[in-house]
Amino acid sequence: MIGLLLMGGIQTTADLRSQGMGSAERARKVRSGELLHLRRGAYVEPDAVADAVARHRAMVHATVPLLADGAVVSHASAAVLHGLPLLDPPPPRVQVTRGDARAGKNRGGVHLHAAGLGEGDVVLLDGIATTALARTVVDLARSSRPESAVVTGDAALARLRSRDELDRALERSARRPGVGRARHAVGLMDGRAESAGESLSRLLIRDIRLPEGDPEPQLEVRDEHGSVIARCDFGWAGPRVVAEFDGKIKYGRRLAPGGRPERAVFDEKVREDLLRDLGWEVVRWIWADLRRPDVIAERLRRAFARAAARR
Repeated sequence: MIGLLLMGGIQTTADLRSQGMGSAERARKVRSGELLHLRRGAYVEPDAVADAVARHRAMVHATVPLLADGAVVSHASAAVLHGLPLLDPPPPRVQVTRGDARAGKNRGGVHLHAAGLGEGDVVLLDGIATTALARTVVDLARSSRPESAVVTGDAALARLRSRDELDRALERSARRPGVGRARHAVGLMDGRAESAGESLSRLLIRDIRLPEGDPEPQLEVRDEHGSVIARCDFGWAGPRVVAEFDGKIKYGRRLAPGGRPERAVFDEKVREDLLRDLGWEVVRWIWADLRRPDVIAERLRRAFARAAARR
């Protein structure tokens, strides 16, 4: 129990007391921001939890030793432990599932979900009983909006052996609330997405309902010698149109060890010039554009019109 609490720089009230920090000083440090209060009796220094996800992970570690037997970390809290992306901020309470819990009950910083857990539904992560990847995705898909479920599910699907694992998790959840919503969301998931922005872009393109149909994710474009010159986020091979979501993460991903960001931007420009020289139309958008689907739709339609005019 103490070992779990000490993970991630978490300190108990007893730990702080042993360092000579009394309740008055502890309260003062919490007020000044020198200490973060995770839950009753558990604290962490701000540097140890750089963002909301890291803070929620610390909350999970601080909470698990206090849970009743049979409780399993689930839903968004499980996604955090698995390292899956979340579109929405982590919940204010640690989410756990237990077979004998009253559904939706909140107590002591914990949100209890009542549901059975079958064989293969539970794994150990850092010694913590956690719902498995597929079960985590289905639980989130039952209770989240489709966009959120797909962002998390795409990343999970890239790590699962096959989509069958999600299908089996859906079957085991057949009688649980929200399973219809989950089936719909799972049907939209694609493990080829490499970022949340790509996941959301794919959903947006689907909703536009282009006459040219949905694109091929991660389309490889080859030159006249058959060499791959680019792998694009989305592509329509027939009309020779590709689309790219430009997030900051993308350029970091393409950065060579020790490389400079401006070099990555330059290389991307060279790559785009090669695509255009081969007769491909290139459409780009950024995070802000995802809030303006009409703008993206118009860019795509103009690109298809230019492509058609060349044929």
